[in-house]
Amino acid sequence: MTTADMLADELVEVITDEDPLLASMFGIRDADSAMPDLSVGACDAVRARASDIVTRARALDDAALPAVDRVTKAMVEQQAEAVCHRIDSRAAEYTVTDFFVAPAARAMYFLPRVTVTDTAQAEAYLARLAKFRGYLSTAAQRHVDGTDAGRPPVARLVDSATTQLDRALALGADDPLLHPLRQDGLETYAEQGRRLLESEIRPAMASYRAVIGKIALHARPDERPGLCWIADGEPIYASLIRVHTDAHRSTEDLHQTGREHVANLHAEIARSGEKLFGTSDVAEIFHRLRFDQRLRWHDGEEMLEAARVAVAKAEVEAPKWFAVVPEQRCVVEAVPPAQDAAIPSGTYLMPSPEGQRPGTFFTNITRPTERFRYSCETVAFHEGVPGHHFQVTRAQGLSHLPMLRRLPLSTAYVEGWALYTERLADEMGLYSDELSRMGMLVADVLRAVRLVVDTGLHAKGWSRSAAIDYVRANTVLPDVEVEAEVNRFIGLPGQALAYMVGRLEISRIRAAAEAALGDRFDIRTFHDTVLNGGTLPLAVLADVVDDWTKSLLEQR
Repeated sequence: MTTADMLADELVEVITDEDPLLASMFGIRDADSAMPDLSVGACDAVRARASDIVTRARALDDAALPAVDRVTKAMVEQQAEAVCHRIDSRAAEYTVTDFFVAPAARAMYFLPRVTVTDTAQAEAYLARLAKFRGYLSTAAQRHVDGTDAGRPPVARLVDSATTQLDRALALGADDPLLHPLRQDGLETYAEQGRRLLESEIRPAMASYRAVIGKIALHARPDERPGLCWIADGEPIYASLIRVHTDAHRSTEDLHQTGREHVANLHAEIARSGEKLFGTSDVAEIFHRLRFDQRLRWHDGEEMLEAARVAVAKAEVEAPKWFAVVPEQRCVVEAVPPAQDAAIPSGTYLMPSPEGQRPGTFFTNITRPTERFRYSCETVAFHEGVPGHHFQVTRAQGLSHLPMLRRLPLSTAYVEGWALYTERLADEMGLYSDELSRMGMLVADVLRAVRLVVDTGLHAKGWSRSAAIDYVRANTVLPDVEVEAEVNRFIGLPGQALAYMVGRLEISRIRAAAEAALGDRFDIRTFHDTVLNGGTLPLAVLADVVDDWTKSLLEQR
């Protein structure tokens, strides 16, 4: 094993200790009995280990390394720095929401999705449940300390978290936390889990709820939801921009990039609107898209079936555009009721490495008559095929690479790829008609809007209502999704930047390769190059594609 690979494996251990719940989703089963330790001491210790890895990676001489190790070294540096930036953001202090980035919501989202296949895993799962009380107790203390230090959560999101906890506390024996243990042969463990639920977990939830209820009295109002309103908010937001975009980008640069692309995309929407509705007036097009009842769904089952058809259609066309197609098909399911308020349109859950949990595109089918038909296909291509499903399953299969490179760690690469595939789907001829293609355009403009709104909230001091007004004016999202989107921007600062930043960079990388190679450019080989290195930070991906381009040119 090379030094670069050893550093990569060591960093995986650090990331596992930072977030054992996410590690379990990644298939790192050694972490199955652990819960995250959110204490300041534990976070500082993780940061120190990550910082040491950065130092040792930088000491390696690039000129003496083979190409594969240079890529691994670069990823180690970037991801170890990301660990430091995440901890520097002090998110455990002010992140209280029903979205699965907050402590309670995260546990309730990830734990039911852990696969349990034998008694050893069942015992580990019970050990993890037994740590639930300590986990929430530490989280509550971080919230209290953060509030005292001038970094309180947002009142509205605290209310959402409280509602989510009330729903969880009202659950009976069907509590999803026991789902992994409800299998033949594990009845004894299921019973132990039920006792833990009653004696430990629900009392812990009630105590946590009481603490955040008190904090709500001092929480940020809707007029001051951004990080710029908390102590050290500017450097905290800068850290999160680095985490989610892989780059040093100023807030003003990101904000203006977003505004420019909103204008460009409105021009595309005008041209499509002329074909669809006989008008190029964007305001009129948006009005039609929002209020024409014929463009709404009748029921949730209709939505679910349409999503499945879209994914199946993409699977048929994919071999013409990809050199390698995943053997495992993408499953399409409805978002579970417990998360439907926090997930606007859909999300993707990666498959478990052993194959028991398939890669799944969850589509939100609640309140279907308030959701739009034209959004279905683009969401399916983004979350499912050829978006996250191709990306994540391909990375999982790269067994010759260190695990670090197989994990979906770079937000800008992960989300940039999925947004790139929305446009790619248009090239592939996957959109059923101009209306569905309009769905691609209005989805794209939303990602440009995210650049504007995320920086507006967290750097420029926008109110929640100002953010909502901007989203409403520049997108066609229904109100049920507008508020969920804005709440997500508030509760997960910086993540919304990753989509358009990543898509623009991947598109730039492709355009550069096409220009250099001319008629020697092959789209299947290009996609293979983008996906075959694992989840790469954008700067590293650019170097990898550049090396591929040069190698082809040298063959002449």
